[in-house]
Amino acid sequence: MRVEHDLLGDREIESDALYGIHTLRAAENFPVVFRKTNIKLIRAVATVKKAAALAHAELDKERADIYRAIAAACDKVIAGGTDEAFVVDALQGGAGTSTNMNVNEVIANIALELCGKPYGDYSYIHPLDDVNRGQSTNDVYPTALRIAAIGELRRLSEACAKLQESLQVCENKYGDIKKLGRTELMDAVPITLGEEFGAYAQAISRDRWRLYKVEERLRQVNLGGTAVGTSTATDKRYRFLVIEKLRELTGYGLAAAEYPMDPTQNCDVFVEVSGLLKSMAVNLMKISGDLRLMNSGPRGGLGEIRLAPLQAGSSIMPGKVNPVIPECVMQIAMRVIANDTAITLAAAHGEFELNAFMPLIADSLLESLHLLERAASILREKCVELLTPDQDRCRELLEKSLAFAASYVPQLGYDTVSDIIKRAGGEPSEVRRMLDEAAGKTK
Repeated sequence: MRVEHDLLGDREIESDALYGIHTLRAAENFPVVFRKTNIKLIRAVATVKKAAALAHAELDKERADIYRAIAAACDKVIAGGTDEAFVVDALQGGAGTSTNMNVNEVIANIALELCGKPYGDYSYIHPLDDVNRGQSTNDVYPTALRIAAIGELRRLSEACAKLQESLQVCENKYGDIKKLGRTELMDAVPITLGEEFGAYAQAISRDRWRLYKVEERLRQVNLGGTAVGTSTATDKRYRFLVIEKLRELTGYGLAAAEYPMDPTQNCDVFVEVSGLLKSMAVNLMKISGDLRLMNSGPRGGLGEIRLAPLQAGSSIMPGKVNPVIPECVMQIAMRVIANDTAITLAAAHGEFELNAFMPLIADSLLESLHLLERAASILREKCVELLTPDQDRCRELLEKSLAFAASYVPQLGYDTVSDIIKRAGGEPSEVRRMLDEAAGKTK
C-alpha cells in the first residue's frame, strides 16, 4: 500500500494502482454502478493532455524531459492498454472533475514508471502541477467531448453513406415492381417499390448533410481558457500553442473559440448535435417500421417483401420468424430520442460560468452517436441488403385495390368517380369497366 494526501486527509492506495486519491474518493462517492466513463472520452482527454505536455515541453525547456514522459504516458492511455484504471462512473457530480482527476493520476503514474520512479512519487511528476498544468476540467472536458464527438460523427456519417447507397441500389433494382401506395395505412395510388426505397434514400441523404455541417460547431474549442474562459493561471503563448498541437494530434480543423467563456458555460452546441441525431433516429424508425409492415405475414399480412430469416421467432410457435433487425433499430432510435431529452435538460440547467451536468451530456451524446452508427450498419447489412421483394404479392394487392380510380378524376370529376365506385359496390373489375365506359362516353 502507499499513502496519498489531499485536502480531506490521507488515504491508503493499492501499491500497483495507477489511479490515486482523487479517483478513489470519486469511485466511493459515485457508486452508481451504471457504467464507467466512456472510454472514447477518456482517450480524448488523454489526447488533450498530450497536446498540453507537448506545448509545455516547448515552452519550458528546463522540464522538457518531464513533459515528454507525460506525452509518452498519454500515448499508452490512448492506445488502450490501461482502460481498467479508469474506474469513475459516467454519472458523477462536479462537471467532469473526477474524470479529469482520474486521467491526471493515471498519466502521472505511467510517466513516473517510464522515468524509473515508483507510483505516487508526485514530488517528481505531479498529477495537477504537471499533467494538469495550464488546464482546468472546465476547458479540458468540453474540448475532449468535442474531439470524441467529431470522431464518432465521422464514423456515423460513413455508415449513413453506405446505408444511403444500399437504399439507392434497391431504388434502381426494384424500379419496375409496381405496388400499392398507402396513406394513413389505407389504399392510395400505385407506386413502385423502387420509388419507396428512393424516398428512404433521400431521408438518409439529408441526415448525412446535417451531420456533415454540424461538425463545424464542434471544432471551436475553449482549451486554454482554464476555469471560466479567461485563461486564469496560464499564459497566452500556451493557449495558442496547445490548440496547434491538438490540431496536429487529431487531424481535425480545431480552432480557438473567439470567446472562450461561451463554450465553457454554454452547451447548446451539444443540444444541436443531439437534435440532428434525433432527426436521424426518427428517419431510421420510420424506415424500419415500413420494412416491418411490408414484411408482415407471411400469409396474414402484407408480405410485399421478405426480410432475411435470422433467428427463430418464438419459443412456442414453430416456424415463426420475426423482423428482429427493424425492431432492434427502432429501439435504438427510441434510446437516442430519450438521450436527446436528457441532453436538453442537462444543457438547460447550466448556471453562470459552468454546466455541472456535462457528464450526463457526454455520456448521452457519445452513446447516441455510437448507437446510430451501429443501427445504420446493422440495418444495411442484415436487412436492406438481404431482403427480397415478392413481386407477385405486390401485383395481387395492387389489383385488388381501387388505386387506379384516382387517375380518372381529371376527366370525370371527383364526384362522378365516387358515385361509380359506390354503384359498383367497390369491386375493382366492375369499377374499372364502369369508369372506362363513362370516360368513353365523355369523349
